[in-house]
Order: sequence, then C-alpha cells, then structure tokens
Amino acid sequence: MSSFAASRRLVSIARHSFRQRNFATNSALLKEQNLNAFKLYTAGTPNGRKVSILLEELKGLYQHEYEVEKIDISKNTQKEPWFLKMNPNGRIPVLVDRLRDEFVVFETGAILLYLAQHYDKSLRNFSFDPNGQPNDYSTMLQWMFWAHGGLGPMQGQANHFQRFAPVDIPYAKKRYLEETERLYGVLQMRLETREYLAGPDKGTYSIADINAYPWIAGHGFCGIENLDSWPALKAWFDRISERPQVQAGMQVPNLQ
Repeated sequence: MSSFAASRRLVSIARHSFRQRNFATNSALLKEQNLNAFKLYTAGTPNGRKVSILLEELKGLYQHEYEVEKIDISKNTQKEPWFLKMNPNGRIPVLVDRLRDEFVVFETGAILLYLAQHYDKSLRNFSFDPNGQPNDYSTMLQWMFWAHGGLGPMQGQANHFQRFAPVDIPYAKKRYLEETERLYGVLQMRLETREYLAGPDKGTYSIADINAYPWIAGHGFCGIENLDSWPALKAWFDRISERPQVQAGMQVPNLQ
C-alpha cells in the first residue's frame, strides 16, 4: 500500500471513529432528555405510511423510537412557513434525525434510502450493500424509481379524479384507473416467480417492497375492487400485510 493510500485509509478510519463517537454522544443526550431518535411529520397517505412502516421495522430491530406530528393536509398545514423551512416543496413526509444533529430529510424515497444507509447499514435487513451486492442494490433502486415515476403519480391521479375532483371527468377517471391497472400488471409480471421485488432468487423483503406496498393497500380507494386479477401481486400483498411492523406502520398517524 502506498503512503498516500495509507494516509487516506487512516483519515477514513478517523472520520468513521468520530462519527461513531458523535452518534453515541447524541444517543446519550437524547436518552437524558427523554427524546426519541426521530421526528416524523406525516399524514395518513401512502407516501407517509411508507416511512412509518420502515421506522416500525427499524424500531423492532434496533429500538430506535420515533415521534410523530400529524400534518393536516386538508388545511394546508404543509404550506405554512415553518414547514416550508424543512421542505420547500410543501409535502409530507419530512423526517428530522435527532441522532445526526437534527438533519432534515424530505421526499419519501430519499427518506427510505437515508434510513437504510444510516440505520440498517450493518445488517442490511431492508436494503442491499451497493458494493457487495451491486446488482441487487440496482434492482431495488429500479423498482423504487419505477414506483415514484409511475405507480404513485398514476394512482394518485386516479384517487383525485375518483374522489376529489370538483367536476366529473369520465375521461380522466378512465385514463388513470386503466393506467393504474396496467402498472399493477407490471408488478404481476415481476412477482409471478418471485416473493419480493428485489434480491437474489425469489427476492428479499426490502425498501423496494415497502415503497410500493401502501399504494397497493389503497387499491379500493381508487376504484379497484380487489386484487383477484393479479394473483401474484395479491400473494405479495398478503405476505407483507402479515408483518406486525407493517400493520403498525399503516396505522400512523391515526394511533399517535
């Protein structure tokens, strides 16, 4: 090893040691002050519940408690100046990490990746090692980005035109419902020979699944009566629904 490489390694080790000491100090301070590790600003929507599911999973494994502040999106609380300081886009959820100097994270996918990076790094229960499992990690990202670019926006529009539009627009209802059904078909194809969206063999439960699950859980809200047309998707949905942490996360913020 060259002297330059050795120096870089020493610097990296020193930085890691500093971060670990800082993390331990922050944990001790929070315990003294009776504060939870995270604060989640959220509402009872699919995007909000993705984060609360992962927080419940992490709490079960690592005992990281979190506090919830319910945001009333019907009153546009998320557009108030205090909230916009955390997320200029004025959307839930927002996570405040008290273990890392009140670091703020917005955007659901970014929060899931952040939590996996910092709080599931050693065991990789809900993610994959980008260096040791690069293909599995990439596949996970692909399905997460697919859901953010397709499943969420399309089903969200279906929800809007089915439930909230001030005027009845049959074309819009039909367009977004059919596109949502098409996307369910994409998941059906992926899951026909697999149990989960990413991971080796038949797959491993990960944030790719957590990211999609709350939208599928809301299928009835957008006008899809049941999942019988997509049996593999239905089996995946039932499998994930059995997890106690998922059940708890889906109740947030209602039970807070």
